[in-house]
Amino acid sequence: MTFERINPPDMGAPRGFSHAVVSNRARTVFLAGQTALDASGAIIQGGIVEQFEQAFANLLRALNASGGTPDDLVTVTIYIVDMEDYLAHAREIGQVWRRLAGTEYPAMAGIGVPRLWDVEALVEIQGIASLD
Repeated sequence: MTFERINPPDMGAPRGFSHAVVSNRARTVFLAGQTALDASGAIIQGGIVEQFEQAFANLLRALNASGGTPDDLVTVTIYIVDMEDYLAHAREIGQVWRRLAGTEYPAMAGIGVPRLWDVEALVEIQGIASLD
């Protein structure tokens, strides 16, 4: 086994994340924060769901180029400009996650921020992956 997802029964049941992930793999990939930039370098049009999908797809592209897959993600941090909007669309965002990455979740954090580097960006996603 290369990953062990730790979700102690005496802690609240996680929904869409794992409390801890243990890896015995050797190669670590640190993925820079990704926003909803398209190939031209512009933030795509649309709301939080569309921007989440683009940002997450960008993160997964960088991971893939590094030799990894979504299953290799150990931790993901999501920076969110409008937490209420994000929470109002959590079900749709979860569907995007499952479509792009499946149902195995890394250790995760969602952090509310006043703004991101690109003022039009609503979300930024960064992560760490561990490869065989």
